[in-house]
Order: sequence, then C-alpha cells, then structure tokens
Amino acid sequence: MFRGDDVATAESETEPRGALTHRLSLAGYRSVGAVPTFLLTTGLGLFLGVVAVFAIYRLGLVQSGAKELIKFPGGVGEIFLPMMYAAPWLALLMLAAAPWILVRSARRERVIQFEQDLPLFLELLATLGEAGIGFDAALDRVLDAQRQDRPLTEEFRTFQREVLAGVGRVRSLRRVADRADVLSLTILISALVQAEQVGSGISEVLRRQADDLRNRRRERALALANALPVKLLFPLVICFLPGLFVATLGPTFYQFFQFADAVIQNRGLR
Repeated sequence: MFRGDDVATAESETEPRGALTHRLSLAGYRSVGAVPTFLLTTGLGLFLGVVAVFAIYRLGLVQSGAKELIKFPGGVGEIFLPMMYAAPWLALLMLAAAPWILVRSARRERVIQFEQDLPLFLELLATLGEAGIGFDAALDRVLDAQRQDRPLTEEFRTFQREVLAGVGRVRSLRRVADRADVLSLTILISALVQAEQVGSGISEVLRRQADDLRNRRRERALALANALPVKLLFPLVICFLPGLFVATLGPTFYQFFQFADAVIQNRGLR
C-alpha cells in the first residue's frame, strides 16, 4: 500500500519522529509519503463506511432483515436482532480500521522474520569471529549469504552505510535496535555496544549471545509445547465431544424415544 524500499538517511533519523511515523517505521513503511498515504487510506475507509451505512439504512435493509428475523418461530430471531442493527456500524469500523490492521499485520510479520533470521545470523557471526575474522568483514560475509529482502539484512546494511558515512559505530548499532525494536536483537545490540565500549573480544560476546539465544528459543519452544494441551482443551470440548456423544449415545436415545412413543400410543388406544 505505502511501503517504501528506500531506507531513511542518517540525518533524517536524528530528527524527532511522531508516534505514527515511528509506528509505520516499525512495520517497514519508511517512505516519505507513508504517513500521508496512511491517513488518506484511513479517511477513504471511513468515508466508504459512512456511505455504506447510509446506503443500508436508505434502502431499508436493516428493517427488512429485522422483520424476517422476527418471523422465526419461538422468538429465536429476536436473539439476533442486536447483531442485525449493529452490523452496518461494525462494517464502518472495519473499513476505518483496515489500515491499522494492515500495519499491525506487517509489524508482526516483520518481527517473525527477525526471529527466524537472527539465530543463524548470530551463529555465523560467532563462527567467523572465532576463526579470527574481524566483525566488519564477518558481517559483510554473512550479509552476502543472507537474503537481501529480509529486514535483518536491510537493517545491518543500513548500519554498514552509516558507519561508512562517518556515524559512530555505537550510535549506528543503537539505531539498528531502535529501528527494529525486537527484544532478541536489542539484547544482541546491547552486548555489542558494551563490548565496543569496554574493548572486550567481539567473538566471545557473539558466541555467548548465540548460546543464550539458542537457550531462549529452546525454552520458548518448551513453553509452547507445555501450553498445547491446555489450548486443545476448549476445541476438544466444543467440537469433538458433542460429535462423540451423538455418535455413541444417539442410537440409544433414538431407541428410547421410539419405545416411549409406542407406550404413549398404546395408552392412547386404551
């Protein structure tokens, strides 16, 4: 919709950004026209929603639907009357919120891509560092081996350009963490900044961070596996057990109803 492929320059990133600009930047929308396009799209969705609500009430669709629901026997249709009256306004809300939903989805996808690429990226950096290759050379080799359209590669390419442009290494690393705003990457950047400031070995820091990241991924996987039985409980009770009851107890109830009907008919004949 309004995603920009060009990366913001170092000078523009030093300027204070609004909350909306920062939100769009975290989702990967960093072009100059991202904010105006987002606001225009939101306004267009709101306008279309208002037009749709006006058309629905003008044509009397809500009233016709309500009359049809009332005709259902047993007053069942009256239960759905509030939903019928609220449907146009829910459509208005969905159309107005569609850009926000898109930005939120893009942000989630971006975080997932960071989480997917960071373990291998860090392992390669640690291995090259232990082999005696400097951080910049190792980073350049790893980035050449990665897909260029991934956000982690884009952020570290921007880091390389900023360093070549004369921006301090520590400042450039912190900008990577600010632009990404992903916890795992922020922890890595903090360790690299600390190692840069105290002058410790980068290879040791990278290996330690790789081991810590591997342990955190293992613990997260174990936590998800342990939570799986609890998450399966509600679908099991709602979807599986009723069908099981119908399949096992259905014939029994059917025979019972047939027997009860026969008894009632015999008494009626007498």
